[in-house]
Amino acid sequence: QVQLVESGGGLVQAGGSLRLSCAASGRTFSMHAMGWFRQATGKEREFVAAISRTGGDTYYAESVKGRFTISRDNAKNTVYLQMNSLKFEDTAVYYCAADYVGWSTRVATAEYEFDYWGQGTQVTVSS
Repeated sequence: QVQLVESGGGLVQAGGSLRLSCAASGRTFSMHAMGWFRQATGKEREFVAAISRTGGDTYYAESVKGRFTISRDNAKNTVYLQMNSLKFEDTAVYYCAADYVGWSTRVATAEYEFDYWGQGTQVTVSS
């Protein structure tokens, strides 16, 4: 069982930056690929970024590529999402998710592949 707690959300002006953190409980964090998803009001939840259990592979949605960076620190059981050059359309609730992969280095990007989810943190970008 993995529990995930996101933090770092808030209100920021367009063009600004935020860094989200997701702290995971449990002893098997390093055996989970991690992902960030977001859901804007009235829209379906969508994939943002994902990272392999070792941090060696990362994937991004086209809409955030070049602006967002996902990273992880397995010693701290934490995954991060650095968001730069924020746009109004980045406004959403951001969710952290964990996918148990064991020793595999596969990385999931589909919502159904993730086993555990955080409660979400609100990011609001003012135009």
